[in-house]
Amino acid sequence: MNNINEKRERYMRDSLSVRLGGLAANLARVSSISNNASNLEAALGLMEESKYFIEWTAGESQIETATALVDVQRKLAKWQRTLNADWKIDERRAEIGIEAKQLSNFVLQRSGLLER
Repeated sequence: MNNINEKRERYMRDSLSVRLGGLAANLARVSSISNNASNLEAALGLMEESKYFIEWTAGESQIETATALVDVQRKLAKWQRTLNADWKIDERRAEIGIEAKQLSNFVLQRSGLLER
């Protein structure tokens, strides 16, 4: 539990834009590792960490962004519930990878980092 508190402290030091960029990077990582079935544990870890990132960030976001982040968090939770089975199926893993990339692009757009 202490590790998650340390991670939260470190994560919260960054600006909201940078935190959203970190979330987008995690989602992009899920996408990039989805090409290999042996990356199940890494995908689960990234999804869990991303759910925390959303929890820690949504409250400081504009209402539209916060609502969208909660939707992303729900999607991650849904994936986690079925990932042990879905990750073994090439087509399903590819679908998750595509969707994760779309979510990453969406969060990155919302971060404002592309406007700098």
